[in-house]
Amino acid sequence: MTSHLTPRTTVDTLTELLAAAHCVLFDFDGPLTSVFGGHEATEVAAALNTRIASWPQAPDLTDRTDPMQILLDVATAFDGSRHDHRVAELDKLLADQEAIAVASARPTPYADSLVRRLAARGRAVAVTTNNSAAAVVSYLDMRGLAACFGPHVHGRAADPRLMKPHPSCLWEAMRSTGTGPGECLMIGDSPRDYEAACAAGVAFLGYAKDARKQRQLADAGVKHMVDSLVHVYQAAAVA
Repeated sequence: MTSHLTPRTTVDTLTELLAAAHCVLFDFDGPLTSVFGGHEATEVAAALNTRIASWPQAPDLTDRTDPMQILLDVATAFDGSRHDHRVAELDKLLADQEAIAVASARPTPYADSLVRRLAARGRAVAVTTNNSAAAVVSYLDMRGLAACFGPHVHGRAADPRLMKPHPSCLWEAMRSTGTGPGECLMIGDSPRDYEAACAAGVAFLGYAKDARKQRQLADAGVKHMVDSLVHVYQAAAVA
């Protein structure tokens, strides 16, 4: 299928967005890789729910299939209680599952090339993600991209309530790269990425690989989207 820009996103717009960006912030799962492409998210959710079921006074989250949402729900349920140590326990289990997943994760088409081109043209690049930072670093090492990102990998905080749509990881990325909101562009594939970018005052480009993602982002208010990173890669050559 031929890739195309969404009606509201022209080549000129992409070039303008990139030209204004001294730093490009990448969400990890989607724009850079499909984390659970070979290790299904439903399997991870099942592993988390099995652990939760072994706890006394455990919340019933068996209807949840999003691992991040399960972690957040546990953090909310145990906030301030004598069981709040369970949050760290579940976070470690999720991080272990993510480490397994990234070992077989495949790159998003043109993602590696885009990162290298941006770095070669003097842009700072950072990862701003709800995934484990350790899993991200492992994947970047595997793809030979670690040097491009350097220390600018900002993953899930110890407090899951600081996951996107909270802008915490974006703030951390701007601090580490020495850039301000007006100097950054975030590339993300979910409404919560967009909400975090808006909260941080950062420009946003949606990566919507299919019609479902396009609808989700459009419904959230995203103005600029691409269905393939090839367009961003091409624009980065001249921006």
